[in-house]
Amino acid sequence: MSTSLIALILFALWGLLLVASVGIWRGAMLATGKMKAGTITSGAPHGPDAYWRLNRAHMNVMENLPVFAALVLVGVGRVANASEFDTLASVVIAARIVQSLIHISSGTAGAIRLRFAAYLVQWACFVWMGWRILQAGGVL
Repeated sequence: MSTSLIALILFALWGLLLVASVGIWRGAMLATGKMKAGTITSGAPHGPDAYWRLNRAHMNVMENLPVFAALVLVGVGRVANASEFDTLASVVIAARIVQSLIHISSGTAGAIRLRFAAYLVQWACFVWMGWRILQAGGVL
């Protein structure tokens, strides 16, 4: 299995770990009476700040998973420089984990800047991967 496919699987598993964490935290808040089931509104902040940051970190992963999946699934086996493509995919998953951990740990201005930097790294890798796929397909 290619490194790019492994990175894609890790990306998906990271999202599953985050959603499981949200579920466990939410379940604990419901079980202890700190939250009522009727107060959970999709997309609206609910619960403590750290819980909401975890919730948003999970959603950020899920929002970017289709983009990463499309690039990896189209690019694997088609891009001339597979090691470069694998490196880009590895950087994406590493930057995604860093971004999520920063997001979960703090909502300060400094943390937001670092989180955005980690996202920009991913975005740059996405663009580079897409560029290489288009080159390999003779489009560029």
